[in-house]
Amino acid sequence: MPETWTILRVLTWTTERFTQAGLPSPRLDAEVLLAHALAVERIRLYMEHDKPLGSPELSRAREGVRRRLAGEPVAYITGTREFWSLALIVSRAVLVPRPETELLVELAVELARRREWRSGEPRIVDVGTGSGAIAVACGRELPGATILGVDRDTAALEVARANAARHGVSVALLEGDLLASLPPDPRPDLVISNPPYVASADLARLAPEVRDWEPRQALDGGSDGLEVIRRLVPQAAARLAPGGWLALEVGQGQASTVRELLDESGLVEPITRCDLAGVERVVAARR
Repeated sequence: MPETWTILRVLTWTTERFTQAGLPSPRLDAEVLLAHALAVERIRLYMEHDKPLGSPELSRAREGVRRRLAGEPVAYITGTREFWSLALIVSRAVLVPRPETELLVELAVELARRREWRSGEPRIVDVGTGSGAIAVACGRELPGATILGVDRDTAALEVARANAARHGVSVALLEGDLLASLPPDPRPDLVISNPPYVASADLARLAPEVRDWEPRQALDGGSDGLEVIRRLVPQAAARLAPGGWLALEVGQGQASTVRELLDESGLVEPITRCDLAGVERVVAARR
């Protein structure tokens, strides 16, 4: 081991360790963790690549490496994850926000901005809000909207509350199961949700950092992955304002069944959006 550990040497060594461990993005993980340990932006790692690191800095860097090699997701180690260009607080109480969920935000914002089916600013309910990623992103794009985030987990609601405050977005939060605790009026114009949609039998096949670290209740969608969606669709259909929309993120191969559930509940004009892999990832329909 060299006597002097510079930023570049630490980056190189960490990347090699992560590569040997078979981690999927070793260089990126090394950069993010070292930047976090040094409390600097990643670009500074290269601007100051020959800077020697002291014992406290090396100790913090080693701790991040140890946790990552143990399988812990980078977002839980740093306590943040970027979503919709927002640095969101995350903890093990919530799912790590994922890029494909931005499709749901895009569609929700598009629907909320349509004027032909409502008057005034939209009333939006984010079901299973978790970290509040969807609700906060919608709030940033729709500053006049009334937004409510619902979750049955108190710890998750605390994370959502912190994210709303961090980004200056007004989001009301309600503890409850799906829409059961929602008051009858005013009716929402838009119900959005990234519900649990992984079939129980498929949980064991998820990547270890997802399976072993992220909250099971936010992943497990029952025997076919659609247990929560089957409950949510008729609730939303009954509570939406006339012309209001329900928009859902769904798993691979589930979109056609979800469209049938929407149709059975009387929702019409279905919309489907695909992710970059061509998977039908978001399904929506209106009352």
